[in-house]
Amino acid sequence: MDIGIVDLSRLQFAMTVMYHFLFVPLTLGLSIIVAIMETVYVMTNRPIWRQMTKFWGTLFGINFVLGVATGITMEFQFGMNWSYYSHYVGDIFGAPLAIEGLMAFFMEATFVGLMFFGWDKLSPVKHMVVTWLVALGSNFSALWILIANGWMQNPVGAAFNPLTMRMEMTSFFDVVFNPVAQAKFVHTVSAGYVTAAVFVMGVSSWYMLKGRHFELARRSIAVAAAFGLASALSVVVLGDESGYETTHNQKMKLAAMEAMWNTEPAPASFTLFGIPDQQARETKYAVHIPWAMGLIGTRSLTGQIEGINQLVKGSEERIKRGIIAYDDLLKIREAKGDVSPEVKAQFNENVGDLGYAYLLMRYVDDPRNATPAQIQQAANDTVPTVWPIFWSFRIMVALGFSFIAVMAYFFFVSNWRGMQYPRWALRAAVWIIPTPWIAAELGWFTAEFGRQPWTVDGVLPTALSVSHLSVGDLLVTLAGFIALYTVLFIIEMGLMVKFIKKGPYQDVELTQDWQQRHEDRLSGRSSPVTMPAE
Repeated sequence: MDIGIVDLSRLQFAMTVMYHFLFVPLTLGLSIIVAIMETVYVMTNRPIWRQMTKFWGTLFGINFVLGVATGITMEFQFGMNWSYYSHYVGDIFGAPLAIEGLMAFFMEATFVGLMFFGWDKLSPVKHMVVTWLVALGSNFSALWILIANGWMQNPVGAAFNPLTMRMEMTSFFDVVFNPVAQAKFVHTVSAGYVTAAVFVMGVSSWYMLKGRHFELARRSIAVAAAFGLASALSVVVLGDESGYETTHNQKMKLAAMEAMWNTEPAPASFTLFGIPDQQARETKYAVHIPWAMGLIGTRSLTGQIEGINQLVKGSEERIKRGIIAYDDLLKIREAKGDVSPEVKAQFNENVGDLGYAYLLMRYVDDPRNATPAQIQQAANDTVPTVWPIFWSFRIMVALGFSFIAVMAYFFFVSNWRGMQYPRWALRAAVWIIPTPWIAAELGWFTAEFGRQPWTVDGVLPTALSVSHLSVGDLLVTLAGFIALYTVLFIIEMGLMVKFIKKGPYQDVELTQDWQQRHEDRLSGRSSPVTMPAE
């Protein structure tokens, strides 16, 4: 396979995912925040909360539509750009995606219309239930997609069939409850909740700086601060769980994230800062925190985290065992399965390393003819480019801890300082609006780039997964996707800015009348009750 085709296919899919992931976190978090606000409205019957629900719901709707539009093309790319991948693992990977479409996406699509157009058709309680169903549908969508992605990181519940040359599901339960998938799900949705909380807080702070929509803004900040603080803490805790799972299932990714070139005596230190040099296989100017990585990665003082050099040596041995499995595979296929028990036993013993033999197919047509130098070269290919993963992970972690500090501060002011936010804090809240997206994109990059050179970790190399396309085909479609998605992003930003500037325009008279009567009650006055015309 032409490496240029592989790289272009990867670039096209990465671009599609990165664009799509601009919309996903806000959809996940804003759906929950809107549902919380409507729940408060149903419990208190205060019109201000209904107005808040409609306003933030409008922004959710804009983001939701653009997220759907950018997400649909991703699934088509599996068949168009990654046809051998779809053939090889489609029996497992396709199941969660099918369930996501049939259960979660249809659930969202069904109830999102009722959410926006059912205010005058449904009772307050029924409409609240609809809003929660939209929120649950959005999160269920993420669950099934991340189950599929988690299987690519840790392919459990499946076995290779030598006669069909495909992976087949052996345990749906293992696929669904894959610990890597579950850790990725809770970590990803928590990051989405933080994104929405920062967005709501930033927009509300802008209103307060402008002296507009004061009551909506300060209540929104209070909700976002409480929700965001819980979510930011969850991101850190659940990120630790993801790291723990990576220690067991993706050792090379963890070693690359740490730029840990050699196995250290337990417990390993955490590299706070450094400049990884992949050619020299060392990290220059490294600043270490003793014991920290060992505690995070193994949750013990005795567990070791293997270094890159040791893992490469292990990969060489796995490639050699994979060559044995490849030889037995050809014998089984030639005899249509009618081989001696010894061949079957040997194949079953080494089939877990068959994917490592496939790494050699970048250099030789038949892995059995590989030279020792080619085996060593293929083993070195199991090391991803270290410095982007190293720095992406650290910037993401630093932003994660900064969100805890921001949310804790606004939570404190909301509950113990009467929502009297200093102007410097409001300005800071506006300026940090983009940062959760940066953290989310860096986290996604770390997870996916760190898996290379595998599409399915240890099973199917990326170089074998692509379709037989030409460079011209990929360049044309890549340019088309970039142009289309850029237009969609500009539309999204334009609509968001337009409706944020417009502010809450629904239920204005009802909310103002209630607020006036509320202030009169607090001051001991009374005012006539007036209701706006329908």
